Amino acid sequence: MRDFTAHVSAQDRCRRLLLRDEKGRRVCSLVMQLEGASVSSGAVSGNERTYGWKSNKSNTTLVFLLMITSHFSREEAAERQYWGSDLHLPEIPFEEIMYNDRSAYQWLCTLKKVGIVLLTGAAARQGELVKLGHRIGFLRLTFYGPTWQVQDKADANNVAYTTGKLCFHTDYPVLQHPPGVQFLHCIKQTAAGGESEVVDGFHVSNKLKQQNPQAYQILSSTAVDYTDVGVDYCDFAVQCKQRIIDVDYRGQVVRINYNNATRDTVFDIPAEKVRPFYAALKEFDDLLNSREHKFTYKLKPGDIVTFDNWRVLHGRQSFRSGSEVTRHLEGAYADWDVVMSRLRLLRKRLTVCKLTAAAM
Repeated sequence: MRDFTAHVSAQDRCRRLLLRDEKGRRVCSLVMQLEGASVSSGAVSGNERTYGWKSNKSNTTLVFLLMITSHFSREEAAERQYWGSDLHLPEIPFEEIMYNDRSAYQWLCTLKKVGIVLLTGAAARQGELVKLGHRIGFLRLTFYGPTWQVQDKADANNVAYTTGKLCFHTDYPVLQHPPGVQFLHCIKQTAAGGESEVVDGFHVSNKLKQQNPQAYQILSSTAVDYTDVGVDYCDFAVQCKQRIIDVDYRGQVVRINYNNATRDTVFDIPAEKVRPFYAALKEFDDLLNSREHKFTYKLKPGDIVTFDNWRVLHGRQSFRSGSEVTRHLEGAYADWDVVMSRLRLLRKRLTVCKLTAAAM
């Protein structure tokens, strides 16, 4: 019975059955598929398994191949590469990922595993991120527009649009679904200051859990208020509650929601929990800023840093303002759904090419 159940499950998932239409959609119920059906034992060859499926209703024996591939949940559980100040920042030429599928696949796989990849050699002008968005699918539109310009502005409506130091943060925890991936393209760089800083939030969260389980429990269970009000691409007034360390049903960290610039003055928790919360937050913040965890680098014109906004917290060292713009980055977001979609399509395309080449 166990073998039959496994075979039925495999048949139900297979996209190359007569029980599915030309787009791979099931056109009958599982009950109909089971009636009078029998399955022959499957043979394994490489990453394929062959089954025989016989239905008494149609008197047809159908042999099909089931590709043994990972689905999204297994991709999520893929082994992460944690890092600290010892990070060897992965680099790939921008032109390669734009026009070479294997390089694009390597970029997205590394982005998923490490959380950050530097693309080099892009043109030092606005618009390159729009091209990058088209390469993966499309960019995420937010209240700051499809892309946005990070530079010193006299009427700055965001702390990023100043010359001051930016403390470690993730972007947009004020949204119910913060952008998953962020792109920052260096168009102009200041001579002194303006270095970028990043820290692996998942790695630091795990350290906090080992060091102080109670502090970890507080930050992973306390809902924090975020708010942002202003005018940019359009006027906006957004509010949200988020846990600073967001975990899934297995207790695994899946997202960091931390941005003091948009953390609200309202804090709706019982009075006796306020002091323990701030003690836990200070310990987490101290770990983020410790020398062993943060990595510092400086973008050059043409560099595009791509990173996991749910995992990697980023910051910036201060720099001097001048009579003209001395530092200019263009930014954009993408959702992980879009990125993972492109990764799967690239993997499928490369697998087909490999199988085709092997058959020739």
